[in-house]
Amino acid sequence: MKYYVQLILLILVVSSVSCKRDKKEEVSKDEKEVEAVVKVKGTEVTYAADTTSMKGYIAYDENLEDKRPGIIVIHEWWGHNDYVRERADQLAELGYTAIAIDMYGDGKQAGHPDDAGKFAQSVMSNLPEARARFNAALEILKQHESVDPDKIAAIGYCFGGSVALTMANLGADLDAVAAFHSGVQLPVMPGSDLKARVLVCNGADDPFVSEESVTAFKEAMNATGLSYEYIAYPGAKHSFTSKAADANGEKFGLPLAYDAEADKQSWASMQKLFDEVFK
Repeated sequence: MKYYVQLILLILVVSSVSCKRDKKEEVSKDEKEVEAVVKVKGTEVTYAADTTSMKGYIAYDENLEDKRPGIIVIHEWWGHNDYVRERADQLAELGYTAIAIDMYGDGKQAGHPDDAGKFAQSVMSNLPEARARFNAALEILKQHESVDPDKIAAIGYCFGGSVALTMANLGADLDAVAAFHSGVQLPVMPGSDLKARVLVCNGADDPFVSEESVTAFKEAMNATGLSYEYIAYPGAKHSFTSKAADANGEKFGLPLAYDAEADKQSWASMQKLFDEVFK
């Protein structure tokens, strides 16, 4: 009897170990399959507009075989940095090909708000040059082997949002534009040249975006008759999508703050827009 009890216990132990090993192997297999589904490849690119050299970054899932929409990503007034590249990678994970572009030239970055303001103003005050730089990046994106050139959108942050909206208002070949914590008092307001679906995601407590400018922007958009969405997140301040906002705000005495919920909601709104436009 004792022998049979020991035998049964041995069988149970072996069975338990075997089940755990099988389950572990199944999890490992599933993890490998997930890893194989998305494989983001990021590549630095250099392009030019007139005599200005720009440094960009293209990200895409190299495991996808079909052509896909291309998304232009425009940096904050700090310049082309790691943040804008991270956003390009996130778009690649969603199945798009994204190019983080350089609007200042030579990958120039600002270390202080004074410099950032000067760099941004130099772009927005010379629209022919800004347009040439944007279009140069647009052509690079359209020519990429993974991109469907008939499906293009642009997103931008802060200064980049204003650039994206302005380019769309100038008639850029875009299906959609999403602007985050962006000024809406633009050098070219929405009008008959606008073709893109527009989404603006701003903080309701952003002191850089006046109520008057929002009213004027909405009136101009309403006059176009085009579909658009303007979202103001309660309590959110400027630069709410950037995790570096708090440190920058404290360092330079600026009303900047990261807001995780507004960041999450605005990204979801962008995805919804793209789902609708590119369906």
